[in-house]
Amino acid sequence: MKALFDSVSKDCSKLVTNTYSTSFSLATKMLSNSIRQDIYNIYGFVRFADEIVDSFHDYNKAKLFNKFEYDLELAINEKISLNPILNAFQHTYHKYNIDKSLVDAFMNSMRLDLYKTTYMTNDEYKAYIYGSADVVGLMCLKVFVKGDEKKYFELMDTAMSLGSAFQKVNFLRDLKADHDVLNRTYFPNTDLNNLDEISKQHIIDDIESDFAKGLSGIKKLPIEAKFGVFMAYRYYRQLLKKLKKTPALEIKSTRIRVPNYKKIELLTRSYVKFQLNLL
Repeated sequence: MKALFDSVSKDCSKLVTNTYSTSFSLATKMLSNSIRQDIYNIYGFVRFADEIVDSFHDYNKAKLFNKFEYDLELAINEKISLNPILNAFQHTYHKYNIDKSLVDAFMNSMRLDLYKTTYMTNDEYKAYIYGSADVVGLMCLKVFVKGDEKKYFELMDTAMSLGSAFQKVNFLRDLKADHDVLNRTYFPNTDLNNLDEISKQHIIDDIESDFAKGLSGIKKLPIEAKFGVFMAYRYYRQLLKKLKKTPALEIKSTRIRVPNYKKIELLTRSYVKFQLNLL
């Protein structure tokens, strides 16, 4: 039965989310049940693409990525895939009429990670972030507003800002792995071998600006999505807070984390703020 296969596909996307990211999984659980599965489906897709370019060092990444991209196109065109992650994603893609240009932009940025290691200009940096993060925020926004085009266009800019903020926090947090393991440098005009407090503060100021824009959009989200997205926002703000307190040279040598007990504490405090309308 096709329905049974679709159910298994969705379970796979949920498993990927819960396994790869406890923080995103926790935030997704705070979404309304009516939209939660579709966010799992989007996350599963973007996570697998990212894993190919970031993790499979003992394999031909380009070949794997090309195969994944080919299967993605088939899944979208034929509305089915034997890859359960892509099968679940194509369901959400068609359900909410997600713009194909968003998917293409995401895959283009992921492909850059196969060979591009340095982003020398702000334009290159912004283009990469748009494809790797902003468009993911826009895909999720389509789900959050349940396809309401007017609401979608109203919140597009703030959704992209929030996606940018999350991605830039990831870049700062993962500085050591990106630089030492993957040989990548995302921040332009920044010497990561000698990261100083001025350069670090410039990056943080940029992220804070994105967060401010993103929060203004969270306040306008439908009730089904608002608390879950606010929870993700609070988690990444906590990460940024820890990064701000960490000396620049230490950021290059360690990976900042938010422990699980702190995530639960954030959840509790976020719920109180949400209930009291203190967003």
